[in-house]
Amino acid sequence: MSIDIEHDTHGTPGVHVEEHDDHGLSDKGYVMIALLLAVLTGMEVALSYAGLPGGVFMFLLIGLMLIKFFTVVSFFMHLKFDNKLFSWLFYGGLFLAVGVYAGTLATFHFFQPG
Repeated sequence: MSIDIEHDTHGTPGVHVEEHDDHGLSDKGYVMIALLLAVLTGMEVALSYAGLPGGVFMFLLIGLMLIKFFTVVSFFMHLKFDNKLFSWLFYGGLFLAVGVYAGTLATFHFFQPG
């Protein structure tokens, strides 16, 4: 946003505020992202019926989940258009939380076969 002080023909100062909308996509862009998310969700549902081995199924499912997660936070939460510091703080907290959760699961032998 920029603010300029202008003078009219009588010399009276006026304020002109100019808004710049750089925090988002067009409506068409948001619809395209929503369609992409719908296709990815359909792929996740199809994976559940594919009968893949557990390791392959989880790897693909988590991969699709991560793609959807980063798409949502980048565009719908506007992290792509904000200061990079916000992205670092958000993703750092996310990875810390996932690490703590995985460490807790490892403590209870969740990843052990059988």
